[in-house]
Amino acid sequence: FEQQDQAYKDSVLPKDVKKRLAIEMGASLGWDRYAGDEGAILAIDRFGASGEGNQIMAEYGFTVENVVKQFEAVLKN
Repeated sequence: FEQQDQAYKDSVLPKDVKKRLAIEMGASLGWDRYAGDEGAILAIDRFGASGEGNQIMAEYGFTVENVVKQFEAVLKN
């Protein structure tokens, strides 16, 4: 993404859209530049876990309900 021209970047992440939620099933490192000052990041910033995929995803907050909750919080701030 960083190697794309500015016009492309702006078409994907318009400058007038400030409320963003970056969702990364890995470390949050680097996502702040895309989420911005008014956005948030849902990521895993700790060591992984073992278990069933759906169970682990829920433990880390990667459910539809939690993503909606996180984005609603972004919109309110």
